[in-house]
Amino acid sequence: MRNFFLNKVAIVTGASRGLGREIARLLASKGARVVLAARSAEALEQLADEITRSGGQALVVPTDITQQEQVERLIQATLDHWQQVDILIANAGQYIRCPVDKLTPEIMQQSMAVNFYGNLYQVISVLPHMRSRNSGHIVLILTMDVKTPIPPDAPYVAAKSAMSGLAEVLRQELHGSGISLMAVYPGRIDTSMIANLSFSPISAKIPPIVVAQAILKGIERRRSRLLLPAQVHILNMLNFFFPAIADWTVRLFHLEGWEDN
Repeated sequence: MRNFFLNKVAIVTGASRGLGREIARLLASKGARVVLAARSAEALEQLADEITRSGGQALVVPTDITQQEQVERLIQATLDHWQQVDILIANAGQYIRCPVDKLTPEIMQQSMAVNFYGNLYQVISVLPHMRSRNSGHIVLILTMDVKTPIPPDAPYVAAKSAMSGLAEVLRQELHGSGISLMAVYPGRIDTSMIANLSFSPISAKIPPIVVAQAILKGIERRRSRLLLPAQVHILNMLNFFFPAIADWTVRLFHLEGWEDN
């Protein structure tokens, strides 16, 4: 069977840890040439060394996605090194939580900078190249909170919801272009970003490798949306057809009461 990812060039932002790290490892194991982007150069170099020692290929480009010029430099560095970008996985993000009655413009701006504009910069920077080749895959890592918002995640939900809306429009604009766009709506992934939170049974953490495997399968199948695990589908359907019951479910499992441990 043909190896779909062999020799493809894939940019992974937020690659220094968590889900991004697992995605990069998995892509490299399947023969993709991976571009590792995050703010931590040291962590990226460690991952690149791990990948190359396993026979893979990796390029390190330290990048702060909130800075448009750095994102543009990331895309150009990739093109200079490997002359193409086949896959963009916009994974970098920050889980910013705050009850609405305590929300300030500064907190909201912080969340929008990384969770909306950071993703937007990546998309608009890579699109001209992908359009010139009539080929490419864009993956946006969003959150189940977009489908079933949970307190006190207002800053995070607002920014990710804006990105979700943009993704829905862009998918239609890309129809027939040869470029696919997949929006990923995962539940809580077991990474350091949420290590200090407690969880109810309905919001159990998902291992990053499980999410990474699902994302690669979704890319290969050119899926438009990916929701996981099963609880996300249940809450999404409840919220769509029976919103009052969905609200009751959130309260029943105390999802609105997550607190720092």
